[in-house]
Amino acid sequence: MTPEQVRAADDVIRRVQGEFLEMPGLRLTEAQARRLWGLDATSCGVLLKTLVESNFLFRTRDGAFMRVEQATVAKAPVFPRKSPAAA
Repeated sequence: MTPEQVRAADDVIRRVQGEFLEMPGLRLTEAQARRLWGLDATSCGVLLKTLVESNFLFRTRDGAFMRVEQATVAKAPVFPRKSPAAA
């Protein structure tokens, strides 16, 4: 890739990341992403794969792409066990 192509690819990645950051909950199929960003199938596939591998996006069970949210693990409160009632 030439330096210009690398810059162009970086610009597209930043644009796509910006779209997902500006619209929380954005959920797109690969076909929708191609239309939205005007990409061919190969370029869009590589872009989405790159964003999934970098943990920016994840793929849902039905094949759509969504942004990975920073979440913390919720811990259930620990309650002491009650001793069995004496008979």
